Amino acid sequence: MLTSALARPFLVPSLSVTKMCRYAVLVAGVVLSPYCIGSTEAEPLGEAKRPFQAGERLMYEVSWLNFTAVVAVMEVARMDGRKDQAVARLVGTAQSTPVLTKFFPVDNRVESELDLDTLTPEHMMFRRREGKKKEDIEYVFHQKEGMVTAVRGGTTESLPIPAGTHDIISCLYYTRTVLPTSPGASLKMNVYHDKKNRPVEVRVEAIEMIEGAWGKSETVRVLVIMPFHGLFMNQGNIRVWITNDERRIPVRMKAKVVLGSIVADLVDGMVGIGSAEQRY
Repeated sequence: MLTSALARPFLVPSLSVTKMCRYAVLVAGVVLSPYCIGSTEAEPLGEAKRPFQAGERLMYEVSWLNFTAVVAVMEVARMDGRKDQAVARLVGTAQSTPVLTKFFPVDNRVESELDLDTLTPEHMMFRRREGKKKEDIEYVFHQKEGMVTAVRGGTTESLPIPAGTHDIISCLYYTRTVLPTSPGASLKMNVYHDKKNRPVEVRVEAIEMIEGAWGKSETVRVLVIMPFHGLFMNQGNIRVWITNDERRIPVRMKAKVVLGSIVADLVDGMVGIGSAEQRY
């Protein structure tokens, strides 16, 4: 399967191997990225209300035309903060599969320090390695002051941000906690990335049963709407399926491209996800 799938990009002039890899990395970025959902205001949250805990580890396979291009992992680890503050370290990685690495190696890593009371970020580091591109980005969020300090390419600058702004990984964990699950519900948020405040809206479309490596599960299908261009050849909307239970785990992400779709499916970390038999 890998051999035939690998040949497909060469048969389709509009999608070279390099472009396909970049698309796959972008969907892996849904797991890790600025195009997630969250809230515009930070409110204190008790531990009992959080659907995730330290030690959680979720692994995804990102594929295009049945070819697995990237493996993405999200992890949560508790870290020391001030005496009056609980902090977690969110770690996200995206690595190309061995076959794809020969053409376009990917080895990205994001680390975010998250205030567990407000679920807003304090500090984020992004180590990007895609093909020949190497870049390190660092953000320090001053939430109370409404500013972010960005260090990129040897340049440091401070820019204004709205209250409750998220980074490219904290947004997902906040959303898992506060997103209403009723069809028709919606949220709007701001994510800071690449020197810009990016407005994003998410809409709950339906409750849907889907099946994957985790078995069958009842999920909340949401549509992530991005009113800006450049993602997936100007087709920016992404659908995400989140388990309709206390853990609210994103089990599938899907984005249409010119040819087919990029899909990220959960393949490890399924412990605790209820089956259809358990739910009915």
